[in-house]
Amino acid sequence: MKVTGFEAIKKKTDQMTKFAEEIDGELASVSFDPANPESIEAALQQISDAIDEKSKSYERNDWIQNLAAQLKEHARNNVLEKAAAARMDNQGK
Repeated sequence: MKVTGFEAIKKKTDQMTKFAEEIDGELASVSFDPANPESIEAALQQISDAIDEKSKSYERNDWIQNLAAQLKEHARNNVLEKAAAARMDNQGK
């Protein structure tokens, strides 16, 4: 019995390693007004664009595209949480 198909997995794994190195660190630096929904959305779009830019050369690697989608969701949640916390802080003052 001959087992094949590992070359494709190796390629995906190598690309994932390279992508991880490329996104390690600061992906995007954004600022926003926590009281302004348009400002928050603009910041979210900047983050999404930065992730898309890093992942565009790996369009055929579903592992990286799935990770990119997870990164976007994580970043979105993080920004929304920070905006909500900032609004709460401002209400308490």
